[in-house]
Amino acid sequence: MQDIAKFFILLGVLFFSLGLLLWVFGKFLPFLGYLPGDIEIKRDNFSLYIPLGSSLLISLILTLVLNLILWLVNRN
Repeated sequence: MQDIAKFFILLGVLFFSLGLLLWVFGKFLPFLGYLPGDIEIKRDNFSLYIPLGSSLLISLILTLVLNLILWLVNRN
């Protein structure tokens, strides 16, 4: 039970950090959320937003950064 609690605390800290980064640096990346492929549907009492293009871009950037970090760490 202790391990699950530690995992959730770590996950919460990770989400908090990510949210804080997006909040602080969101001003410098105004195009996120408005890329081609981002789906936005608005009706009278309903709105749906699916950021496919933004998610793909963030995933690509994070993959490149993490691969670079792993390459630098394992470069013995």
